[in-house]
Amino acid sequence: MRQKSSKTGKRTTKNKLDLTYYQPLPAVYQLRYAILKRVRNGEDIIPEIQGREEAKKDVVRALLSGAHPYLVSEEGTGKTRLAKALTKLLPAVPIIKGCPYHDDPKWPRSLMCPRCRASADPVKEYGIELLPGEKRFSRIQGNEYTNEAKLLGLKDIQAIAQGKSPADPQVFTGTGVFRANRGILFIDELPAIRTKVQVLLHPILEEKRAVLEEYNWEHPLDLLLVATGNPQGFSHVNEVPRPLLDRLELIYMDLPEENVEAEIMMQERFRIKEPFQEEKFEDILHTSMEGIERDVVVPWWLADMVNKSVRFSRVCRWLDKKSSIRGTTKSLDHTYASAEMENRKVARLKDVSSGLKLALRGRIGLRLDLVDLENPRESLHKTDEVIEDMLFNTIEEFGNKVMNGFNQERLVKEINELFSENGAHLTERLPSKEELNHLVTHIKKIAGGKINQALLNDKEKIVFNSPEKAEPGVREEYNFSAVETIINVLCHKTTLNEAVLKQFFIPQRISWAQKAG
Repeated sequence: MRQKSSKTGKRTTKNKLDLTYYQPLPAVYQLRYAILKRVRNGEDIIPEIQGREEAKKDVVRALLSGAHPYLVSEEGTGKTRLAKALTKLLPAVPIIKGCPYHDDPKWPRSLMCPRCRASADPVKEYGIELLPGEKRFSRIQGNEYTNEAKLLGLKDIQAIAQGKSPADPQVFTGTGVFRANRGILFIDELPAIRTKVQVLLHPILEEKRAVLEEYNWEHPLDLLLVATGNPQGFSHVNEVPRPLLDRLELIYMDLPEENVEAEIMMQERFRIKEPFQEEKFEDILHTSMEGIERDVVVPWWLADMVNKSVRFSRVCRWLDKKSSIRGTTKSLDHTYASAEMENRKVARLKDVSSGLKLALRGRIGLRLDLVDLENPRESLHKTDEVIEDMLFNTIEEFGNKVMNGFNQERLVKEINELFSENGAHLTERLPSKEELNHLVTHIKKIAGGKINQALLNDKEKIVFNSPEKAEPGVREEYNFSAVETIINVLCHKTTLNEAVLKQFFIPQRISWAQKAG
């Protein structure tokens, strides 16, 4: 940690770190804190990657939800660069000096490695040092030779020769996964690793711990996995087991546009660079729980649509592989994240669409006759279209339930009047359009019986139960979400002015459905 000298203005380094007010936070929380800070400041979250905006948004969406991105594309699209760029979001953190697993000086003993746990006072015995954010990264290169030893670790033969028992955890030397503790584990070319080795990642992602059966030892881990791979059908590609794929968020990363590639070419050409300079550590005390809590409102009708859309995937005739329950949870998580990325307080239909696509893309599978192994981008695009079609069907079902008793013609007239070419500004109270007001009020009132109140965040409890007590900005966004949903419902039943439709997100039906048969 560094401080400015009052006389010279230069930075000086303390001999001893003052951790009085420091509290350790998981790496995923620290990433979330850094991302939200950049969102609120209007900054590019991953400026190191030019173009590929949709892929970058999906990566950020996954990180905000504490999920693990799986980047799929052909070679040379910048997957490795993106993974390394994420470390710049991580602050420096204190570790017990020399600890191979980066133990935090304030961790309980149950989280510490065997070396630190064996010490009566590891901080006093070994001291403390700072681990820079860019060093909180461990890379495993996937290939046919990647085995358990490269992934987890191996025995220290020298320690055994000196008399230690082979079953003693202290003779175990952790490798890739353990070096990633408190940071990012990057597995390059995951499908190149034999499937039986990939299975070792299951408890790491699901339970946040490495399981070493030989030692009868389980060690907790704090890490985020970022994996990359080539699409199915390419050489040297093993099957990623479905339980593992179900714990990853599949993101397709395409090559950049021509103008972006030209810019990358100029940036990456050989040139003489500045000499290496010592990294300036960030103030680790700035990262806290404040601002990390999720306080976005997902209206009950959108949460209901998330659930029903995923359930549609289990009866969809275009799919051979159906989504797990995890797909439902992640879809809602990514819906929240999509609103957070836009620095909004209430989710909209576009957020639901983005959340569903990220969550389901790797958890559902097209029928084999629809898969184009030579063009994985097209196959993934078709998958996204199926997902949007499921949301379309859900909106139609929702409309059939809530529109009974309301005058459709009057609603269309009011909406066409309300939204001119320049759009209408929805204030905390809707404009005086009688039928529209009645329908929005009706939709809001249903909230109480739709969702378990104990599972709502504080902002949702206020908005769902006493919307008049919510912050004005939240009320405005809540009204917008309701009106947007009503407009989508009406699109299924009648025709609205193009000027209205251009102002709202409207999920589309599958474009290739009739040709596919």
